[in-house]
Amino acid sequence: MRYMLDTNICIHFFRGRFNLIEKLEEIGLGSCAISEITLAELVFGAENSMSPQKNHKIIEKFSKQVTILPIYDSIYLYGKEKARLRKLGTMIGDFDLLIGCTSIEKELIMITENIKEFERITGIRIENWIDRSK
Repeated sequence: MRYMLDTNICIHFFRGRFNLIEKLEEIGLGSCAISEITLAELVFGAENSMSPQKNHKIIEKFSKQVTILPIYDSIYLYGKEKARLRKLGTMIGDFDLLIGCTSIEKELIMITENIKEFERITGIRIENWIDRSK
């Protein structure tokens, strides 16, 4: 595994946007992981959509092709980072922080369009595969 996909990247991929299908075919879904938090967010999104059954099938197929990582190993880093960010007054959402800390613990590159949130996490490596100029 090399990459941790954020929820927004997965959604764009499902929708066939920003050439992510080609990008993920090029690198292989086997080199990608998602957090179990991302899976929870995707399931909520499907349940909240106009086509829950269709979207659950997409998520189910996708989740069989990527590694789903638990957050357990990142809990101590999460606590440390949350305390640091609180002291600085630059908090980020708990879900994003858990996803980001998991990518650090597993030494994966965080793939997200949400750079402003994730870049606050110490030691995270980030790439944005979304080019909105096209």
